[in-house]
Amino acid sequence: MTTDNEGREWALRPEFTIPVARAYLASGSLKEAGYSYYGPVFRARSGEPSEFIQAGIESFGRADAEAADAEILARALEALREVDATKYEIRLGDMGLFTALLETLGLPAVWQRRLRRAFAKGALDASSLASFANEEIEPSEHAGLLKAMQGQDPRAARGFVEDLLKIAGISSVGGRSAGEIAERFLSQASREDEGTFSDESRSVLQRFLAIEGDPDSVADSLRALSDEAELHIDPVIDAFETRAGFYAARGIDLNDVFFSARFGRNLDYYTGAVFEIRRKTDQRIVVGGGRYDRLLKLLGASDAIPAVGCAVFIDRLQGGAA
Repeated sequence: MTTDNEGREWALRPEFTIPVARAYLASGSLKEAGYSYYGPVFRARSGEPSEFIQAGIESFGRADAEAADAEILARALEALREVDATKYEIRLGDMGLFTALLETLGLPAVWQRRLRRAFAKGALDASSLASFANEEIEPSEHAGLLKAMQGQDPRAARGFVEDLLKIAGISSVGGRSAGEIAERFLSQASREDEGTFSDESRSVLQRFLAIEGDPDSVADSLRALSDEAELHIDPVIDAFETRAGFYAARGIDLNDVFFSARFGRNLDYYTGAVFEIRRKTDQRIVVGGGRYDRLLKLLGASDAIPAVGCAVFIDRLQGGAA
């Protein structure tokens, strides 16, 4: 990454979803549309080239979200069958389910952000939940600054902190960039008058994160948890079951699909169902994707636009690890 004279950050293209979404918005015709792409991307990967070829498909504007989700997964599997039909496994998760659970538990916004971040990184389990729940929030040595930042527009507050750091000639501390340090200040500011989450909420989260298996058994477990804990998340469970029905209609054997409630993908634009297809031999991801309904609005659309897609790591299909 690099920074230009106006302070904007630039990077070699790490993926295609955002530029394809921007191309869709630039077309001016915000109707149902599908895109495909193929080209080089740049990303640090341990033991593999940092420049590699990625292909993929993106679908925008479809109101039948569950059917669109199933089609994207089915088309990914069709592509893989052209290479080898036997050596892959499917993992599913659902950011929408997790988000709905956090909202119905009534957790403070700062804790929701922290939990979502840990979830996306695959770092949310019983141990990390316990550490969050037991964490005591002590008055900060920067209490005056944090108090002044409370209730301010997040973008303006972040710019203020970044400007202070740049004036002081500080570009990074402990490996954190100025932006990350600013985000930390904002997090602390929002926590000044917010407490930890309750033991009851932690218990519900633990039960949720332990749910895994084939989609049918998972749906039963989700219903049981929702009823027993009075979560009132039936609409998202209904959508989960509808999506599973479309998987089956597309010829996907649900017994070959493994869903884990604690599985997420480490990109913060995902809002719903996510998936990865991995090689059984070494667990390398060959296809990854999911639903990202809020991304186009973040990129400038006046309203949220349904969107789902997936990317194929071509180099991992051509004989394995580099």
